[in-house]
Amino acid sequence: MELSAKQLEQFDRDGFLVFPDLFSRHEVAVLRREVARLSQVTGDEVVREHTGGVRTIFRVHENDGPTRSRPFRALVRTPRLLRPVQQVLKDDAVYVYHTKINTKPAIEGTVWQWHQDYGSWKRDGCARPDMATFNVMMTDTTEMGGALYLIPGSHKLGRIEPVYDESTSYKFWAMPKQRMREILKSSPEPVAVTGRAGTCVLFHCNVLHASGHNLSADDRWHIYVSCNTVANKPQLGDNPRPDWVVSRNWHPLPIEADGGVLQAA
Repeated sequence: MELSAKQLEQFDRDGFLVFPDLFSRHEVAVLRREVARLSQVTGDEVVREHTGGVRTIFRVHENDGPTRSRPFRALVRTPRLLRPVQQVLKDDAVYVYHTKINTKPAIEGTVWQWHQDYGSWKRDGCARPDMATFNVMMTDTTEMGGALYLIPGSHKLGRIEPVYDESTSYKFWAMPKQRMREILKSSPEPVAVTGRAGTCVLFHCNVLHASGHNLSADDRWHIYVSCNTVANKPQLGDNPRPDWVVSRNWHPLPIEADGGVLQAA
């Protein structure tokens, strides 16, 4: 899939692009079966809510490790996903920084606070914000179900120094609350990305985004494929985050034939 000049202009302006129904219901069904299987895995790669439900499953795109998955490995190499990432990053040598499945179980799935991904990734040692994330919805997504919200144009603010948030089961670097209030008052209305399973959103690493509690009766399953250019690989410090969060596999991803998800089932 090749992005048009108009789409590239929109990405530069808003910091994100939405692709309705990019993956078929058959592909989504394959991915959902994998999520159900991976949810039974125990280990550091699987983060659980305080109630015991799965919050996040990391590192599903590799061919080794407890959370390895052939369908998700195929997903990150599909031209529908990888080619747009190459285009917005202006570099064909792209690798997966990490993959994570956020499940947001019905009723108990909790929030992800306002943050920029590059808030953490610069701390990992990535010198430039030459990074983006491709989110694939594996379930129908509604606002009540904990949709992802993005603030159009917020990537143009540049990186804002984050604060360490420990209020949820997955501790991470989030936006300072007072600064976030100021931004919300002066920015366009946040956009809730809703749609049917198979809908996707590609967003810049400095776009401010968040998601709320899943108040609905249905689980909300999304996979986030975060990508970096090989030239921007992190200069790891003395105490780097583990490889299931910050990949050490810096080989550029090849674009493979479309249909790989179904073939890997």
